[in-house]
Amino acid sequence: MTGPDGSGGLPAAPAAGPPDAPVTLLIADDDEVTRSGLRTLLSAQPGITVVGEAADGVEAVERARSLRPDVVLMDVRMPRRNGIEATRLLLAGPAGPPKVVVITTFENDGYVTAALGAGASGFVLKRLPVRQIAEAVRVVAAGEAVLFPAALGRMVAARPLGSAQALPRAALTGREEEVLRLMATGLSNPEIAESLTVSLETVKTHVGNVLTKLAAQNRTHAVVIAYESGLVVPGFAG
Repeated sequence: MTGPDGSGGLPAAPAAGPPDAPVTLLIADDDEVTRSGLRTLLSAQPGITVVGEAADGVEAVERARSLRPDVVLMDVRMPRRNGIEATRLLLAGPAGPPKVVVITTFENDGYVTAALGAGASGFVLKRLPVRQIAEAVRVVAAGEAVLFPAALGRMVAARPLGSAQALPRAALTGREEEVLRLMATGLSNPEIAESLTVSLETVKTHVGNVLTKLAAQNRTHAVVIAYESGLVVPGFAG
């Protein structure tokens, strides 16, 4: 499948639950027209129930903690508290925080990379067809990440590289680095297993080790670290 920039696609979403358990969603965006439009359109998508809205980052955190949605669709540039800080606060909160999908107008928005680094599970563009935004919500709710490698690579390329300490290469085995590089291309665990001719359980073990060693909140965060440290460079295709 092809992502919004033609570089990657959404992984197939495993079932998030039985048919009577739709994904619950909170929409956070400071533009009332955008927020209302997203609510109307996404509410009509199968398997999604919009449980609330927030007009700024402070309200997003408050409403997410009270409504406990599965996913928050988070705009980045909002008053009082931006989406980066709101994401960081949500994910540092009590057990069972929601997944966060950043929604933005421009794929080269440096704030998006920071939000991914704060633990967001992926990002989507506002110009995407609503069915693709809905699929991203379902994918993230099911525990996967929404990565568009070329777009992410361009965003990170516009930022200065972090220190070598951002990626303690000595702590990663050669196979773990290989898995991380494949993660950065947007491959799912089954696709990595096929590429390396190993079992799915072996890949899951490697991915878990990578996340632990990099202190990454999720695989998206790990990929951001890989780009910013220089292990993966924009344009890398595996």
